[in-house]
Formats: sequence, C-alpha cells, structure tokens
Amino acid sequence: MAKRGKKYLEAAEKLDPDKLYSRTEAIKLIRETAFTSFDPTVEVHLRLGVDPRHADQQVRDVLLLPHGLGKTVRVLVFAEGEDARLAEESGADYIADDEMIKKIQGGWTDFDVAMAVPSMMGKVGRLGRVLGPRGLMPNPRAGTVAPGEDLPRLIEEAKAGRVEFRVDKTSNVHTPIGKASFSEEQLYDNLNALLDAIKRARPPAVKGAYVRKITLANTMGPGIKLDIMEAMP
Repeated sequence: MAKRGKKYLEAAEKLDPDKLYSRTEAIKLIRETAFTSFDPTVEVHLRLGVDPRHADQQVRDVLLLPHGLGKTVRVLVFAEGEDARLAEESGADYIADDEMIKKIQGGWTDFDVAMAVPSMMGKVGRLGRVLGPRGLMPNPRAGTVAPGEDLPRLIEEAKAGRVEFRVDKTSNVHTPIGKASFSEEQLYDNLNALLDAIKRARPPAVKGAYVRKITLANTMGPGIKLDIMEAMP
C-alpha cells in the first residue's frame, strides 16, 4: 500500500470512510480537503453497472458545464484550406497539417481537445494508437467531427467548458467538473449537470443498478463517496 503524505492524511481525517455524503456535504469537503500548492482539479468518478464489451451498453456523450472547467483548453483542429483558416480565426490553438500529423505520430499530444472536418478523417485514422488511449480521437458521436461551418461554435464551446465523458473498459467514468477554487454553488451546478447527463445516457439494454458508486475527489486528495440515492434521485 502506498505511503501517504502528512497533508493527505490530515485531509483524510476530515472524512468518515464509512459515510455516504450528500452532494452539498461532499462539495463542501472537497474544497476543505484541497491541500496542493496549485489549484487542484475536482473530478467525479462513477462506477457503472454496464458491460462495455457490448456495443449496446456503451455510455458516451458530451455536455457543456454551466461554469466551465476553470482552465485554459487547448484545441487542435485537423483541417485544410478554408476550413483551417476558419478554425484559426475561431480560436483554435493548433491547426494539424501534414507536418503536425507526423509530430503526433511521434507521440506529441500537448492539447486538450481534438476536432476534425470529415475530409481529414482518412489521415486522422492513422493516429488512433496515439490519440485513442488519451481520449483525444475526434469522433462524430462526440461532436468533434463536423463540417467547417460548425467549427466556430464547437471551438467556442470547448474553451467554455465542453466535456466528453465515456465509460472505460473497467465500467468507470472519470470526468472533471472544475477547480477547488470554484464556489460551492459553481461546483454543485457542474456536478448536477454531469449527473443529469449520465442519467440521460443510460443504455436501454442495461438491467439492474445503473450507477453503483460515485466518488468526488480533487487532485492528489482523498475520495469522498456520495450517496447515490441522494445524488441521482
């Protein structure tokens, strides 16, 4: 078992490991247990009752958080010609031309969101081994593959706090909802927006308990277990 530092242990002492907390209690504690010298990210971790090996039990969607993520989002767009010009004018941080595609093939992924116009997907497909494991692969279902005229809106939303959530192969979903410096009201609103989106994304094929565990945590801090019945009535 990993040895925990003094600050972590002090933060953990504020929690009851056997208690399931309400959303209001958990958000209050997530701010009180933030101990890093930087502004830590607050994340929600959900254990779902789905089998991701089956195509009809996939959980994936995007949402625009009411109060954003509290960080600078770096957007890369795979586009050429007029589409590239439009993306650049709309605030894209990187335009992925052939030279940058080679750079990505070499392992460079210094960006947070990747988008592409349909005509570029032939080239983007070759980057699956690099982008896929990092959750950066453009995908039509996530709204990150779109015609050029949609790029201004998508780039604006990404920078404003548009997040994608997706169940992983262990049936878990991990999604940021802001920073510990956010007010309790801001974190509460963002948390509710995510939980509502998770509920709406429930696959019809899922039987029994859909959400089995919800944990709130900040960077390097202890996890706070939520009362599912209270959090998702």
